[in-house]
Amino acid sequence: MTNIPAIMIAIDAEEAGGPEVLRPVERPVPTAGSGEYLIKVSAAGVNRPDVMQRLGAYPPPPGAPSILGLEIAGTIVAAGKGADASLVGQRVCALVAGGGYAPYCAAPAGQCLIVPPALTQIEAAALPETLFTVWTNLFDRAGAARGEWVLVHGGTGGIGTMAIQLGKLFGLHMIVTAGSEKKCAKALEIGAEQAVNYRALDFVPEVKRITNGRGVDIVLDMVGGDYLPRNLACLAEEGRHVSIAVQRGATAEISVWSLMAKRLVLTGSTLRARSSEFKTAARDAIRERVWPHVEAGRLKPIIDSVFRLEQAAEAHHRMESGDHVGKIVLEVE
Repeated sequence: MTNIPAIMIAIDAEEAGGPEVLRPVERPVPTAGSGEYLIKVSAAGVNRPDVMQRLGAYPPPPGAPSILGLEIAGTIVAAGKGADASLVGQRVCALVAGGGYAPYCAAPAGQCLIVPPALTQIEAAALPETLFTVWTNLFDRAGAARGEWVLVHGGTGGIGTMAIQLGKLFGLHMIVTAGSEKKCAKALEIGAEQAVNYRALDFVPEVKRITNGRGVDIVLDMVGGDYLPRNLACLAEEGRHVSIAVQRGATAEISVWSLMAKRLVLTGSTLRARSSEFKTAARDAIRERVWPHVEAGRLKPIIDSVFRLEQAAEAHHRMESGDHVGKIVLEVE
């Protein structure tokens, strides 16, 4: 039995603000509740929602810890009632509603995936948030099917790089946008079929040119605002638009006639506040459809940089700079 301390040093912003509010503080070590595991954390992924929470714009859902961090990798050290105690000692990664920037984190058993030998703990920590997000939105909500064309904005971020890799594995034609020629080149290297520098070119005519005037079947959008009508112009007939973030604003003006004429579908989702039952179902689908690729070494996250836990402020500076390609990870052990 692992000796579990009562107190840990975690990163928990005590007020909203810039990266400098991310300071090490003492917090009680959580316990494994019913259907949960307590995980000794080796690494935690850094994600855009962490930045929003730090700024005070994205509070944790009811019952979630105030400690930042939505994805972790580590070793199970205790099992709560109803969780499989035989997995104590097993390496896992997990999607959590908070608490990842810490040496210990409680995670629902249904949101954990066993880490295969093909992954390091750093790599495993960088998978859950983007993998769950892309799978549930691109494949579940949008129903992406082999041979379809997909447009993804922010092609070199965590979501973008995961979308490229999953799209390539499942036979999709991936078009991405990025903010420089260097980033476009990186997106192509990762596996995108086409990459458009949105600072130099209007992506709408570029998408039409690439698809010989037809347009794409799906847009996976994290930009929102004035991008929405432009995204709809990129869609082919029967196209699907999936909103997963609103970096340029939560409102937009669109032509309803264009929806009717092309029979478009507009949908979207958030992940953090969804029920554990939903996330468990997503985990099960990922374990069946995607995890064999992970186990075989065919799918690994693109890692931009690794910081120590106490360097969380520097990690957030890196994310906010927009210079990163792939995932930023905090190493806890």
